Amino acid sequence: MCGIVAYKGDKNKTSKIIFDGLKLLEYRGYDSCGIGVIHDNMIKAFKWKGRVKKTEEKFKKAKIYSPISIGHTRWATHGEPSDVNAHPIISYNKEFAIVHNGIIENYKELKKILLEKGYKFYTDTDTEVLVNFIELCVINSKSVDKGLTYALSKLEGAFGIVLIKRDNPDLMYAARKGSPLAFGKKGNEFFIASDATPIIEYTKKIIYLDNGHLLKIEGSEFDILDFNLNKIPKKFKEVDVELQRVELGNYESYMLKEIMEQPDSLMQTMLGRIKEKNITLGGIQAYTDTLLNTNRIIIIGCGTSWHAGLVAEYFFEKYLKIPVEVEYASEFRYRFPIINKGDVVFVISQSGETADTLEATRIAKKKGATVLGIVNAVGSSIARLTDEGCYLHAGPEIGVASTKAFTSQLMLFFMIGIKASFLKKNITKKKYLKMINELEKIPSKIKYILEQKNDIKKISKKIHKKNHALFLGRGNNFPVALEGALKLKEISYIHAEGYPAAEMKHGPIALIDKEMPVIAICTKSDEYDKMISNIREVGSRNAIVIGIIDRENEHVRDYLDFSIMVPSTSKDFTPIINQIPLQLLAYYCAVLRGCDVDKPRNLAKSVTVE
Repeated sequence: MCGIVAYKGDKNKTSKIIFDGLKLLEYRGYDSCGIGVIHDNMIKAFKWKGRVKKTEEKFKKAKIYSPISIGHTRWATHGEPSDVNAHPIISYNKEFAIVHNGIIENYKELKKILLEKGYKFYTDTDTEVLVNFIELCVINSKSVDKGLTYALSKLEGAFGIVLIKRDNPDLMYAARKGSPLAFGKKGNEFFIASDATPIIEYTKKIIYLDNGHLLKIEGSEFDILDFNLNKIPKKFKEVDVELQRVELGNYESYMLKEIMEQPDSLMQTMLGRIKEKNITLGGIQAYTDTLLNTNRIIIIGCGTSWHAGLVAEYFFEKYLKIPVEVEYASEFRYRFPIINKGDVVFVISQSGETADTLEATRIAKKKGATVLGIVNAVGSSIARLTDEGCYLHAGPEIGVASTKAFTSQLMLFFMIGIKASFLKKNITKKKYLKMINELEKIPSKIKYILEQKNDIKKISKKIHKKNHALFLGRGNNFPVALEGALKLKEISYIHAEGYPAAEMKHGPIALIDKEMPVIAICTKSDEYDKMISNIREVGSRNAIVIGIIDRENEHVRDYLDFSIMVPSTSKDFTPIINQIPLQLLAYYCAVLRGCDVDKPRNLAKSVTVE
């Protein structure tokens, strides 16, 4: 879950290309950062714990210029975040330096071999084992190509690597198994990165390395090889990705900016898809019949994306009348899922690079399902692997805790469900038009909620010092309770749990006391009366009760300590509306606790390792 940028070309451009690229990839990890160059026939690594900006400032003071460089921003897996564990890692005999994304699962066995050969270790990382094993294999084979590919063939786990050699500043290698790498070339300049974003400023012609492939750059030439050193013919393809450098503007954080952008991001998700009171979804048009005739839908995601899938389950089963299963990608890939030919699988990932979801995609395709992607990042691995899919078009999401991507995921699923249910004749033309009309009103209703942000901040002041919180919802707002709890714990570090409200009586109510905030989602719904009973249950046990309510049930305020008013909408679409105040509540609690809301501890935006 790290970011890699490498460059070979003009020594005067190296620093800018590496650090600009790492800033674009910092969402992948921000525990530490480093840059490695070949200078005066030596490999020199400059690396420190902390953000990219810190390393950039220190490196510039060294005033070193090199035509070849590897850069890395890290999210720690093996070895704590520290200066010494930061990448690049230099091999024991100082012959190689490497940057690595992934996890080497058999590092203990390899380390044992290396220790027997006299190697010593100075970091706690599996990456040091990897680069030393490569060095040993090169020494034994007396060939860099043969030694490197032999070493790579013996690795278990996932990796994306870039490697440089001390005595040859004209030579660079990259290889992947699981962790993505993109490669670009412009004249005699070569660019490698974890995704296309750092490259497209210089060239939009990209080659994505496939699993088990090695890129060798020497001089002005390059080859793509398999691990048996057979040449693989590959052509550059132009990618339809725009570089969007996101400015913070007048906002104090990216997360707040992205929360406030949701009226616009939802309109972008609908743009071109809702027009003249009709829904057109070009991305999955070719699979319309497959979706309408399937006997089962499976939705796969992780974290926030999984919550979006749960909301979709309620909606699809209600209107499409098709059984829906929602799976954690991390569990799906390690059991023996029953997939039938004709099943439709939706895979959801904001980044399109989530390792577990990517592997689940491969499994579902191998078993014969039609796999449709719901992603935000254009040109990402999942977007390329799925049969078809829809982009969110929500714009770049920099904050680690997802906000606008989540609501855009819901909007996209609602549009898919509405159109499919109409084509299946499960809803009338009148109902179809009414639902479209209701979707189009959602952005303006969200603006109304955002205008109340100072009132929500006042409520946050009442609970931000608490150590625990419960979120309650029923029906299609149960997943909203889960997502609200996730946001609070992700960025404020307050322990929070989401529950179906009726489940309180089956255990969790034992936790209730005067120190426990309970956030209850109680907008008008089929379960409305039952929800009020649940609110009264926790209130009678002295909980601090905060309610999300709408104009149709203002009297619920009588049972609440604090209330947040949201506009009324169709019961089906309340999950989008009700999520907004929960995002703001979590945000202000985190700010009041002094937390870094954009880069919360231990988290990274894109989970590209298991």
